[in-house]
Amino acid sequence: MTGPEREPHTADEPTGAPVEPPVGEEPTAGQPRRSGLRNPERAVRGLGAGTLSLEALVLLLAIQPIRVVGGDLGGAAIGAVVALAVAAVVLAGMMRRPWAWNAGTVLQGLLLLGGLLHWSLLGLGIIFALVWAYALHVRRVILG
Repeated sequence: MTGPEREPHTADEPTGAPVEPPVGEEPTAGQPRRSGLRNPERAVRGLGAGTLSLEALVLLLAIQPIRVVGGDLGGAAIGAVVALAVAAVVLAGMMRRPWAWNAGTVLQGLLLLGGLLHWSLLGLGIIFALVWAYALHVRRVILG
């Protein structure tokens, strides 16, 4: 060997890297829970923004089929769907704000209330409320 010989790392030497608990064990009180993501906050914001964007797209694309198949989708219901879709897009762009998650939850409730205007809006509201609940669960698990 041309360079200086070095002994293998022992458990007593600090390496400078954070100590992670063994696989299958929870972290101790002093250690943050690691998700394995480089930027967990950004990943969670992307999940929320993607969910709201998908909801807006589905709402806008559902207007015509609801009118044709579902029958009496009036102007008030169409206006409500468009307003909810616009609100979803605006919230998707504002996911950096801490209140945006709460506003997204309120948006799901408003979509469920849209079921009073047409039964298919209630169906979409249930589906997206479940998707939003899952996104909130993932957020809680990743960010703690």
